[in-house]
Amino acid sequence: MSRKPNQPDALRAGAEARLARAPLAETCSRPAEELLHELQVHQIELEMQNETLRQAQIELEESRDRYRDLYDFAPVGYLTLTRAGLIEESNFTGAALLGVERGKLLQRRFAHFVAPESGDRWHQIFMRAVLGGERQDCELVLQRGGEEAFHAQLDLLPLEKAGAGMTVRIALTNTTARKRAEAQLRSSEERYRQIVQTSMDGFIIADRAGRLLDANAAYCRMIGYTRDELLNMQITDVEAKETPEETARHIREVMAQGAARFETRHRRKDGQVLEIEVSNVFRQDADGGCIFAFLRDISARKRAEEELRIAAIAFESNEGVTVTDASGVIVRVNRAFTRLTGYSAEEVVGRTPALLQSGRHDQDFYRQMWAALKQRGFWQGEMWNRRKNGKIYAEWLTISAVFGPDERVTHYVGTFSDITQNSEAEAEIHRLAYYDPLTLLPNRRMLQERLGQVLAAAARSGQKGAVLFLDLDNFKTLNDTRGHDIGDMLLTEVAQRIRASVREMDTVARLGGDEFVVILESLAADTGEATVQAGAVGEKLREILARPYDLDGREFYCTASIGISLFGEHGETVEELLKHADLAMYHSKTEGRNALHFFDPAMQAALDRRSALEGDLRQALARGELQLYYQPQVDGARRLIGAEALLRWAHPERGLVAPDEFIALAEETGLILPIGCWVLQTACAQIKTWEKDPRTRHLQLAVNVSARQFRQPDFVARVRQALAETGADPARLKIELTETLVLDDVADTIRKMTALRADGVGFSMDDFGTGYSSLTYLKQLPLDQLKIDRSFVRNLTADPNDAAIVQAIITMGKTFGLNVVAEGVETDAQHALLGLHGCHAFQGYLFGKPVTLPEFEELILQCA
Repeated sequence: MSRKPNQPDALRAGAEARLARAPLAETCSRPAEELLHELQVHQIELEMQNETLRQAQIELEESRDRYRDLYDFAPVGYLTLTRAGLIEESNFTGAALLGVERGKLLQRRFAHFVAPESGDRWHQIFMRAVLGGERQDCELVLQRGGEEAFHAQLDLLPLEKAGAGMTVRIALTNTTARKRAEAQLRSSEERYRQIVQTSMDGFIIADRAGRLLDANAAYCRMIGYTRDELLNMQITDVEAKETPEETARHIREVMAQGAARFETRHRRKDGQVLEIEVSNVFRQDADGGCIFAFLRDISARKRAEEELRIAAIAFESNEGVTVTDASGVIVRVNRAFTRLTGYSAEEVVGRTPALLQSGRHDQDFYRQMWAALKQRGFWQGEMWNRRKNGKIYAEWLTISAVFGPDERVTHYVGTFSDITQNSEAEAEIHRLAYYDPLTLLPNRRMLQERLGQVLAAAARSGQKGAVLFLDLDNFKTLNDTRGHDIGDMLLTEVAQRIRASVREMDTVARLGGDEFVVILESLAADTGEATVQAGAVGEKLREILARPYDLDGREFYCTASIGISLFGEHGETVEELLKHADLAMYHSKTEGRNALHFFDPAMQAALDRRSALEGDLRQALARGELQLYYQPQVDGARRLIGAEALLRWAHPERGLVAPDEFIALAEETGLILPIGCWVLQTACAQIKTWEKDPRTRHLQLAVNVSARQFRQPDFVARVRQALAETGADPARLKIELTETLVLDDVADTIRKMTALRADGVGFSMDDFGTGYSSLTYLKQLPLDQLKIDRSFVRNLTADPNDAAIVQAIITMGKTFGLNVVAEGVETDAQHALLGLHGCHAFQGYLFGKPVTLPEFEELILQCA
């Protein structure tokens, strides 16, 4: 635009200059010329003003056109709305964004282009701009042409127009692409986070100083810390291989190189050290940058590599090694194989071990070998093969199956050594190491090995199995009374019967003595069905073993107690299975023998209680917890003639422990020996005390002696020592022995009884009538008394059979010159009937229950 003259003088000067250049008429007079000059100057001045105005007009129109172009074609939509929200002006971009021609857009309500979900938001923003008069901005969803939706950024500027009231200028920007990009970015970030969080590998983010900023779930599981715990830790807190200084230097190297991959060790929260493979990168940012690291636990791989190194060394051992595929085709042999067979690796790879067959083994041998391999995954034994030069040699061969992750056989590995030179000796050594020489059954060592193999096979197949523990009933009595030769014949026959009663695949072993074990393989996968199968085999064995035995021309009978433990469900070990089966067998013993029981966890609980009781019993004597109770013995007139000393255990926590709970336990553990000595010593001391009182010096005191105590070689000396140390009168001591004890070794019994009888000690046969006493033995024994068992006295008045037995015992006592005492007398009727038959003495609750020494002495005073 041209600049306007600032002063009229300049315009006039210009006009006069222009007029001066024009030719003047020579005819004009001077005044007329001056007037005309003035007029011409004004005319020119007006023309110059018009020219200036036209130029300004042109420049204004060009400026307006440039503004209009900028406005109409700007990349941002511009709209002007009335106070009522009507569109009164729009540029082309605004119309294009709204999808309506500009001419048709005017006077339409802008709210019609707002999507329903943004309607309320638009109304709030627009009213805030109109009423508040302040600039507003927002993001809304608009509809192009009332249909296609798009995201938009709106900037609202309220303006007051002179004479036109309030208007609102809107700058409208399509943000759909940006929104889409943001959504894609969020989706990408979410995918990244999901990948990281669900990765099997650990992932951490750390800053330049090694502080942990983030960790995924896999690393938390790997390292044993929670994410919150890790976010308060540094890399050095879990690093187990490098010092803090080395770790810091390592971080600086990663930052310098931008990325690195290395191996290290991390320490778990529980202290376990893991082998870790780390792949990390460093990324610089405005905050200094971070290290992103993926971590993989390679502990198992490291162990596998170590095992492979060991296996590689073992592969080149002095023993020949053959590796075949699942079909039996040789894939690899070692140098020892070539040395022992003469075949090179090239000659045998791709062929089967059948090229080595010597012809000495029939097809049944190989069928059994493969059956064992398929069933147990293991076979070992002696085999005769042929070398390349045709020479036959003996080898000790072990074949093991190799299983893949799917539990299918992938390879077989055979190891063998040449035993030709000492085949017979080797075979004998092997038999001695793994077989029982009497029955030729596998011994404990082979049993444990086979049971381990069977457990592994059961874990793969999912089938159940069972261990049967058999113990012959009363075998010791037969062995001792009939001789070891008869006992060995019985054991051999038992082994043959068991072997013939089970399947070929099942294992029968002898542990020693009269104990046998049977391993039943491949029972049903269902526990209930497997239980029925094992129980059926157990009952079959129990019935077969109970049949009579013809041994050296004489007929014998023997039964077995059987315990069964199933396996294949809880990952049992060899030791646990044998222990459980043994415990179940013991339960069969305690239930009366010739029985079968399955292991129950309750048995283990009972065993634990028994173990605890045993531990306490070992301390009971030292702690003074054992006591003697005294039960009165009276004559026919109910006069006190003596007492029986009965052992009681006053446990500080359990209270008074019943004798049947701990006496048998003391017998089994050998604790009965020190306890028995204490009883004898205490009883003798009490006899000596009673000697000092005229009211008690006549009393006899009966003491029970266990079989284990009586069979000690120094039993007689122990009794004499107790009498000597206390000064007690031997005639006042009466030792009670059971029928079973007496008949166990009659000669030893008579010798010891005779020795003590010579000192004045009396003897009573306890529980008489419940055993199998021979009259011949009874006549030989130096007894003083027979004691009628309480089981006969209980039903004496109601059962004629019991009455007859009692009468027979009393008559027998009279015949042999023995006193008779009845125990368990609880009623006057029993007492009267016993007296009627001639019984000499009585013991039972009718006369007094077992009581402590002070209570017994009180009873003595009452009787006096």
